[in-house]
Amino acid sequence: MKGTISMNSATVTSTRYLEVPGGRLAYDDTGTGPLVVCLPGLGDLRASYRFLAPRLVAAGYRVVTMDLRGLGESSTDWADYHVTSVAGDLLALLRALDAGPAFLVGNSFTGGAVAYVAATAPAAVAGVILLDAFVRNTPQTPVQRAGGWLLPHLGVGAWAMYFKTLYPSAPPADFAAYLAALKANLKEQGRWAATVGMVRSGQSAVEPLLGDVRAPTLVVVGGKDPDFTDPAGEARTIAERLRGAARVQVAVIEGAGHYPHAELPEQTAPVVVDFLQSVRGEDKHGA
Repeated sequence: MKGTISMNSATVTSTRYLEVPGGRLAYDDTGTGPLVVCLPGLGDLRASYRFLAPRLVAAGYRVVTMDLRGLGESSTDWADYHVTSVAGDLLALLRALDAGPAFLVGNSFTGGAVAYVAATAPAAVAGVILLDAFVRNTPQTPVQRAGGWLLPHLGVGAWAMYFKTLYPSAPPADFAAYLAALKANLKEQGRWAATVGMVRSGQSAVEPLLGDVRAPTLVVVGGKDPDFTDPAGEARTIAERLRGAARVQVAVIEGAGHYPHAELPEQTAPVVVDFLQSVRGEDKHGA
């Protein structure tokens, strides 16, 4: 692993790299305390956690955010971009960090990767946080159905237009700059192909395993998320499917879209921190 300087987030951090079979994964590592590992959604950057991560660090956590294979500062030209392969990347990172059971945060597509790791490697997971997560093949909106067919041909410009709709209430002050950086990244060789590959992956490998998740889980959804026909209803459905979890908590962030941690961090961060603290309290009590 080696370091370079990344300007992707509000705070300058040293990018680290993990070599795994098939490529190289980029991540950053900030703070001290219990480990929280955050994965962004497909077609996005680890800097999507630029508002949540500092709040978690201030609350006493070590926060690692990782760019997905093919995106951000991770390498391109991977053999595949299936959700289970992304889960394998996450597990490889957990093993490399060697910090004991971690809290895993997944947004959108990577909610499936996080759930997959929690179900298949429970000893590595202290708790799960799903942010507007896809963990099953949900009924699609008309826009999603059309986009799925046309995505390979539409390109980065169309993705950027769609991306804007996922912040329906309060795009952050730096949104224009963030979107410009995201578009520039996706235009690099191989990165759009990675995004398309993840879209095509689906969550059929994850859905049957939801009942095997044992870790305490927080399901967060933006009340105005246009990616779900009924955001609150989807959160409740996920909670019901997580029947084997030690406990499941559902939180609806009113007014937020698909990225509540970036759109309304002031409302989202306290919910996440309270959950983390409550799980830690349960562990101490159990000990």
